[in-house]
Amino acid sequence: MTTPHHTDAPIDRENDEVVLFDMDGVILDGWGTDDAVHGRALDDVLEERDMRVTGDLRRPLETYEYDDAFRAACEELGVDPATLFRAREERSAKRSIARLAAGTRRLCPDVDAIGELAERVPLGLVSNNYHPTVEFVVDHFRLDAFSFVRGRDLGPEGFRRRKPEPYYLNEALDALGAEGGLYVGDRATDVIAAERAGLDGVFLRREHNAALDLDAEPVVEIESLRQLVELVDPTPPAAETDRPGSSAPSDGPRFE
Repeated sequence: MTTPHHTDAPIDRENDEVVLFDMDGVILDGWGTDDAVHGRALDDVLEERDMRVTGDLRRPLETYEYDDAFRAACEELGVDPATLFRAREERSAKRSIARLAAGTRRLCPDVDAIGELAERVPLGLVSNNYHPTVEFVVDHFRLDAFSFVRGRDLGPEGFRRRKPEPYYLNEALDALGAEGGLYVGDRATDVIAAERAGLDGVFLRREHNAALDLDAEPVVEIESLRQLVELVDPTPPAAETDRPGSSAPSDGPRFE
């Protein structure tokens, strides 16, 4: 990895077989799903089970994390933690989709740059957000430039595979038939996951992370997706018929 820098020089063509993007804070404004969504999703699950949980016992059950505190609370309640966690995440995904449909979040203003990038190199969207939510964002905002779309699976296994683990980035590379490329994100975990997957990490600074002291080393920092267009070598990629991509079942990663 090289020292982070701002540059107008194209990134080495050998390293940009594909360009992958994080979603929250990069494509979609805001740094993620509102924490209140998980609390209300927990209410949904508890109501369905005719359970009432309050105070210190409730707090670990409504956080995003699947951790020791969550499991201990479930044990005290006498419920299976993996089952409850997945049920709560299913409701969280439904609630987050409903909020998006209501217009609570918008695309970042520089997302139009991905159309030009798609003419040069295959693009993918790989997010820690729930897979149903990521699919909804792509459909709702008609983000047809992405050849591969992947959010994390619901439940404990999907939680464990989220970035900085490279699991879903590796899945994207396999699906697109690529060995290298760029991953554009707005968190240190994105940069770490990129390196673990053999990708060049591109760190995008926006208003929400402008003052972030990054404890990881990206190849380059940018302040707009339009700068990425300038960085990627404009040499045309292989013919459209040679570019990777296929159909996928609705419950797995999707290819456009």
